[in-house]
This record gives sequence, C-alpha cells and structure tokens, in this order.
Amino acid sequence: MANIPKSHPRYWSLLYREKIIEGMEKGITAKAGLIAHGRGEAFDYLIGEKTIPPAEEAMKVAVAKLLLAKHPVISVNGNVAALVPKETVELANVVGAKLEVNLFYRTEERVRKIAEVLREAGAKEVLGLKPTKRIPGLESERGKVDEEGIWKADVVLVPLEDGDRTEALVRMGKFVITVDLNPLSRSARMAHVTIVDNIIRAYPKMIELAKEMKRLSREKLEEIVKMYDNNRILSEVLLYIRDRLTRLAEEGIWKRKELS
Repeated sequence: MANIPKSHPRYWSLLYREKIIEGMEKGITAKAGLIAHGRGEAFDYLIGEKTIPPAEEAMKVAVAKLLLAKHPVISVNGNVAALVPKETVELANVVGAKLEVNLFYRTEERVRKIAEVLREAGAKEVLGLKPTKRIPGLESERGKVDEEGIWKADVVLVPLEDGDRTEALVRMGKFVITVDLNPLSRSARMAHVTIVDNIIRAYPKMIELAKEMKRLSREKLEEIVKMYDNNRILSEVLLYIRDRLTRLAEEGIWKRKELS
C-alpha cells in the first residue's frame, strides 16, 4: 500500500482507495470494483464526505429491521471485503446475521479469498462458497445463492449492490437494505431502505446503533420500521445535495477548504 502522509488533506479518501487497489492485487476485488468505488467517491463529494441526517434515519430503520428479522443475511462482495471486513463481521455478530459471499464477477478463487478475509476478521461461518439455489429471473453469477443464506433470508443487507439483484430479491419477497452513495441508482430506488452514505462510515455507525437498539422492545422496533418512507429519504438526500451545491456556488467553491 502506498505511503500516504496523514497530513495529506485527502488522507482517508486516498487510504481507502489504496485498500481497493490492494484488494484487486490480492484477487479480492474485481477491476470493475475500482470504477464503482470512484463513482461512489464522486457522490461522497456531493454530500460533503460525512453522514447526513437522512442516512442516519435510514441506518436506524435498517438496524431495527435486522434485529426483527428471523433470518437476516449480510451480502459481501469484493469491495466490501477490501474496505470493511472487520466491521462487516462485527455488524453480523451484533444483529445475529449470516454472512454470504455473492459476486457479479464470480470465480471460485475470488469467493474463497473473500471468505478467508472474513474468517481472518473473526467470522465463524461464511456462506456462498457452494451455492445451490438461483434467484429467479437473474441470469448473472449474482443469481447463485446459498440455500441457508440469501435464499432463506427474510431480510438481506446488500451494500454496494447491483440494481438487478436488488430488484430480483424484492420480487422474491425479501426485505432489502442497501448502502449506496448514489441516490439515483436502481438499487437505491428499488430497496426498501437505502442508506446514502460511505460504507466506511455507515457500518461503524450501524454497529453502534445495533448495540443500543438491542435493548428496545420488539414493539418499539416495529414502530421505527413502520414510520419509515424510503422515497422521502431519497428526496431529502437530493434536496440536501441541491442546497449544499447552491450554497457552495454562492460562496465561491474555489475558496472552500473542504473541497481541497
């Protein structure tokens, strides 16, 4: 990994970019994952590289639904494994979810390596190595799922997701949660709960929330979920971006240190 001085104004962004590159070199991340990460970075700029209120609300609902679920599953792809392996395992442990490797550019070697990364991060069980089921209507490699994982799940967290699988999972009757920095993507629009945030910020916050919310009654958790409207949240994200860009334009973005 490149030696990035902590004094660099874009230290964290460059650090996680290097993690994606390192993941590709190790055979964990697909080449297309670099493009996806860059696209996400662009949207992260638009929200100011911070967790915004609509994302916090969506996280709370996502955690509530995961805690209520009978068979929650967290899907893991190459970018997730490269960026937040420990956080993924900890989140699964806190909410009682299973972990399943699911890839668009699937090779058995990549699946095995991602499973190894998760086990090194503390995972006791990783599903998806030998999928025996296929999501109806999904012809890509992402359609292959584990019978004891995504196939059986009632709630699925699919971060950094392809829209076609999100849509297919919804058609199957699954409750789908996604983490997606692009509020305009098909994944964001098709999911029941969309967390518009960088996964490196979202997962730690969700872990914190889960530890707190485990003490809530089932009735309270159900109330949190019932009051949620994903379309409203996506609208609020877009309005946040509009207002922020308007303010920056009025102030003169070339003077803004936060964009340096």
